[in-house]
Amino acid sequence: MRIRSRLTAAVLAAGMVAVVISQPAQAAAPAVQITKIYYDSPGSPDSGANSSLNGEYAQLKNTTKKAVSLRGWTMRDKTSAPDHVYTFGAFTLKAGKTVTLRTGRGKDTTTTRYWNRSGGTTFAYIWNQSADTAYLRNASGKLIDSCSYNSSRADYKLC
Repeated sequence: MRIRSRLTAAVLAAGMVAVVISQPAQAAAPAVQITKIYYDSPGSPDSGANSSLNGEYAQLKNTTKKAVSLRGWTMRDKTSAPDHVYTFGAFTLKAGKTVTLRTGRGKDTTTTRYWNRSGGTTFAYIWNQSADTAYLRNASGKLIDSCSYNSSRADYKLC
């Protein structure tokens, strides 16, 4: 009887393994992800003051244990306007770290980059206040991540 119980247990265990193996594999998460878009900056719409422009931002996080060079990577919104594309220069996002890409002007650091948009108009903003999509592409133009929102009731979207 004891041998039969062990055999039954072994068959059941093998069946469970087969179920696990037969499940489809999930796609791997991108190494760099868009984690947040703050699209309704305090004070907007307004005349596009730099403080308000910098209140609008997107955040990217390196989800790996290795640094990732973002040189040549682009971030853009849904429009096809060429001035709505940010291209990273020489910049490396360290393992597990986040970088904030602000719309206005400022001095680039290891944690904050600036789109350097200005002009004193509402046209200087990148992110629409009710609906838009952010696209992150690598230097080869391959889509790495995207994040969409469709709400005028919130100020930001966690992606």
